[in-house]
Amino acid sequence: MGLRPLPLAGATSAGVDMASPLMAGAAATATQQSMLKSADLLYDQILAQVEPALAVRMGRPELTARVEELVGEIANQRRLLLNHQEQQALAAAMVDDMIALGPLEALLRDDTISDILVNGPRQIYIERRGKLVLTGVKFRNDLHVLHVAQRIASSIGRRVDESSPMLDARLLDGSRVNVIIPPLSLKGPCISIRKFTASFLDFSKLVAYGSVSPELARALEIAAQCRLNILISGGTGSGKTTLLNAMSGLIETDERVVTIEDTAELQLRQPHVISLETRPANIEGQGRVTQRDLVRNALRMRPDRIIVGEVRGDEAFDMMQAMNTGHNGSMSTIHANSARDALARVENMVMMANVNLPSQAIRGQMVSALDLVVQVERMRDGTRRVTELSEVVALERETVILSNLFTFQYTGLTPDGILTGTFAASGIPPRFLPRLENYGLGSAFLEAIGAKGAGG
Repeated sequence: MGLRPLPLAGATSAGVDMASPLMAGAAATATQQSMLKSADLLYDQILAQVEPALAVRMGRPELTARVEELVGEIANQRRLLLNHQEQQALAAAMVDDMIALGPLEALLRDDTISDILVNGPRQIYIERRGKLVLTGVKFRNDLHVLHVAQRIASSIGRRVDESSPMLDARLLDGSRVNVIIPPLSLKGPCISIRKFTASFLDFSKLVAYGSVSPELARALEIAAQCRLNILISGGTGSGKTTLLNAMSGLIETDERVVTIEDTAELQLRQPHVISLETRPANIEGQGRVTQRDLVRNALRMRPDRIIVGEVRGDEAFDMMQAMNTGHNGSMSTIHANSARDALARVENMVMMANVNLPSQAIRGQMVSALDLVVQVERMRDGTRRVTELSEVVALERETVILSNLFTFQYTGLTPDGILTGTFAASGIPPRFLPRLENYGLGSAFLEAIGAKGAGG
C-alpha cells in the first residue's frame, strides 16, 4: 500500500502547524515557501523574548495575544510580507510549542486520527480509518522532537534522556505515549501516540461498522451478561480494547468490578468500578508496581469481576487463578494472531510465573478458567473485525480443544477497496449452555449461533 502525503496542516522547519487554507497540503507554493522562511526568522527571536517559566504561568489567551503582538512587531521591523491571518497562524503554532506539544497539537485535536507516529523530525504518520498516511507536519530538528518528548515526561514526573531513553506515559486526555530516543533509536527521537477517544462504541455501532454481524453481537452480549470468562486476542490496533469496552457495557450495575491496566483506557460506565493502574520505578529504580501486584491485591478487594486491560506477563498465572476461584465474568486482552496462539501465549506467561508447573497442568487450568477466546483483526481495508469466536472446550491428552462458534469468511472486494464477507455460525451448542440457561438466555444464544433445539 503506497503511503501518500496527507493534506493536513502544513509545517515549517520551525514546527509551525497551521490548518489555514494557505498552509493546506504537503507541497508548499511560492507563498508558502515565503511564509516558511518568515517563520524561521521569527521563531528564535520570539522565543528569546518570552521566558518559558513566564509562558507556562500565563493563560493561553494572554500568551497568544502577547506572541501575536511580537510577531506583528518583528514582521514590520524586518518588512516580512505576512497578512493578519498568517501572523495569527504563526503565533498559534509558537504558543503550542511553548506550552503544549508543538506540531502535534493540531493532530491531537483532530478526532478522526487514532494514532500519531513521529519517526524523527521530518516524518510524521497518522492512522485514520485504519490506514497509515504520511503528513506534511514537521519538527525543526531532533532537538525540537526531544523537547516535546521531555515536556511529556516532565508532566508525569519522569525524564527521558540518554540515561533513560525509553518512556511510557499518558497525556492529560488519556492518550497513551511511547518515546524512544538515541542511542536506541537510529532515526532520531521517536514518539508514538495512541489517542484516547471519549466516544463509547456499543454493539449497535460495531454492527453498523461491519465489525460484527447482528447474530455475533448478540452472542457476545449474552456471553458478557452471563459472566463467561473471556479472552480477547488480536494484533496492535486491532480493536481489542474497543471490543472489551463494548462487552463491559453488559455488566450489571450491582456488580463490583476491579480493572487493572498499565495505562488506563477502559471506559466502564457502571457505578461500582475500582480502576487500578501500574506504576513504573522512579528515577532511583524504586517503587515499581506491576500488573501481577495489582491482580493479587484485587483478589483481596472482594471483586465480582476482574478485568485486566492487557495480560502480558506473569500476572497471567494469577488471572487464571482468579477465574478458577469464583470470579466469573472476568475478561482480558492479549496480543496474538489466532485463538490458539493466544492460549499458547497464556501458557508461556504462566510458566514465567511458575516454572515448576508442568505444561499439562497449566493447560488444564486454562480450560477450567476460560470459556471463550475472541479473535479480532485489523484488515487491509482498515476495518476491524471479529474473525473468530472460539469456545475453549476441553483438554484431550496434551491438546486444548477449541470449537469455533463463529468465523469470518472472506467473499470479495468492493470497487472502493472494502473487504466483504460473512460471519458464519457453527450451530454447535457450547458446553457452557447450562450456565446461559441459568440466566434465561440459553435459547437466545442457540438462536444467535444458528443452533436448533433451544433449551432454557
